[in-house]
Amino acid sequence: MDAAVRKAHLDRAASLLAADPVAAEREARSVAEALPGDPNAGLILGSALRRQGKAIDAVARLEALVAAFPNAHPAQYELGMALADLGEIERAVRALEAALRLAPENADAWRALGALMFEAGETRAAAKAYDHYHLAMVRDPKLRPAAVALYSGRPAEAEALLAPILTADAGNGAAQALMGETLTRLGRPEEAGAALERALELNPADDEIRLRLARSLSLQGRSAEALPHLERLLAAEPTNPGYRSLLATVVGQTGDFDRSVAIYEELLEAHARNATTWSHYGHALRIVGRGEDAAAAFRRATTLDPTLTDAYLGLANLKVTPFTGEEVAAMRELKDRPDLPADDRERLAFALGEALEDAGDFAGAFKSYAEGAASVRAQLGYDPEAFAALVQRSIAVFDETFFAKRAGIGSAAPEPIFIVGLPRSGSTLLEQILASHSAIEATFELNLIGLTAWQMGGYPESAAELSAEAARSLGETFLHETQPLRKLGKPFFIDKMPSNFQFASLIQLILPNAKIIDMRRHPMAACFSSFKQKFADGAAFSYGLTDLGLFYRGYLALMAHYDRVLPGKVHRVIYEDLVADTEREIRCVLDYLGLAFDPACLEFHETQRPIRTVSSAQVRRPMYREALEHWRNFEPWLGPLKEALGPALETWRA
Repeated sequence: MDAAVRKAHLDRAASLLAADPVAAEREARSVAEALPGDPNAGLILGSALRRQGKAIDAVARLEALVAAFPNAHPAQYELGMALADLGEIERAVRALEAALRLAPENADAWRALGALMFEAGETRAAAKAYDHYHLAMVRDPKLRPAAVALYSGRPAEAEALLAPILTADAGNGAAQALMGETLTRLGRPEEAGAALERALELNPADDEIRLRLARSLSLQGRSAEALPHLERLLAAEPTNPGYRSLLATVVGQTGDFDRSVAIYEELLEAHARNATTWSHYGHALRIVGRGEDAAAAFRRATTLDPTLTDAYLGLANLKVTPFTGEEVAAMRELKDRPDLPADDRERLAFALGEALEDAGDFAGAFKSYAEGAASVRAQLGYDPEAFAALVQRSIAVFDETFFAKRAGIGSAAPEPIFIVGLPRSGSTLLEQILASHSAIEATFELNLIGLTAWQMGGYPESAAELSAEAARSLGETFLHETQPLRKLGKPFFIDKMPSNFQFASLIQLILPNAKIIDMRRHPMAACFSSFKQKFADGAAFSYGLTDLGLFYRGYLALMAHYDRVLPGKVHRVIYEDLVADTEREIRCVLDYLGLAFDPACLEFHETQRPIRTVSSAQVRRPMYREALEHWRNFEPWLGPLKEALGPALETWRA
């Protein structure tokens, strides 16, 4: 066979490989039979056999090729893929790693390696492989430095590199996609979502961008918008574990936790060795009240992957079973590893703090909490002056005249009940009590009001620019977006986002008939309880004792202002009073809401419903008093908090 004929056969074989592997095999075999040692013919023939499902024949062909040409990275890649089809994961991984040593920019090999690592339960290795895959897919030399920074764990540097590129060319879809992922990793999902929506407009067929957008929408709590993207992705790849795992999260956000649990159980049937899925399953079980099963799931996760810090933190937040001595020792050993990423070290610090606190070692517990908090604060870069400025600007904008001029605007709907305050102040308890009432349904901690303020731009000053029609429209939009979460069809529903205290004036503007309940707890108790909690997102103020004290004072100042300019609008519940005389306080709240007393509110612990927050176990118990003074165990180390709180320690009940 002369060179021209050989080339013609191989060119045809290569062009047919994806669409018609049978024909590709025929073309490649004609060359291989005429020229038995031809490496290109052997490679295409092996690939064609693999694509037809003839993995055993493909492996035999490709192993011979690799033995003859060990530095041929395409042959190593094809061999890895064929071995994976046979279920020989370890050998497949070795072949793919050999291919990548020879060709580090082989994106397909990185993607395949990531899938195999996930299948083997090596979730960290899988994530690392997928980062390499995403980096290899960035081929624009202008974007490479930003991509390298991002996938090397330096998202702030990536943002700085991408900003001027997008300023000059906002229509660069690849840059928008990269910026979206960068902002996601920086913990700014709203901005990330905007960038990813633009990227998808520019590249509507890019499934990776669609997945990132769905994830960003989920992080924003915009689950109804995320679902269509996931459904489209799953229509193409119904068994993709990444898609299905995100689907479980999203349907849980819509309140369908039974389906969420079922999806995780299906995933675990196919991927029983995946520790991360076991941990996610544990979180879902906690939410639906299956505490013992959740503990078993978290422990299964740590057995499969002793370095999975999310599972240790999940077990700590569960608060239904103490850590064993072996688990504490394992956490200590893991925490001392110098190569442990910061996020993992933080989770371990909070989990270990909980374990030491349960054991009565309050000095050790505080040290561990403080280490975790300091690390998180350094990463989030909280600015207390920005919050103080927001408080003062809100007080200046939202005066008596502001509301007098806007009386009667907004949506007249009376259904929403907002429970606001600081985290860890008893809001989940009050929500559980009110959700036991026949006329009230609980949703979750929704960020829709905060997102509305962010989208307005320049809040609070921008609120003064809202027309009556715009205010009504925003209120109706809130009602529309919360409707899918109202599964029971009751007349009233709760949005229990604590941070909505910052936006009480916006609530009054767009939903003037909504009710607002300020759930308040002793500042030392509320602040320290927040300090020792690793929140999933938000609450950046909670990782410094001084920050917490100043934040609490700003919260008091803003709520006092609302009491002056909107007298009677906000009803205050003191956690300590609710514990001391539960029925009296419940009756007062229901009077404020205009509802009759329902005895079921006193049996709140028997109400069955999903509860997302880490207080889920506590509010499924009858009322108890043990937590009221628990902060005093740590009082010797809380001097900076006391100093920052200052007069709030005396005036907090006002």
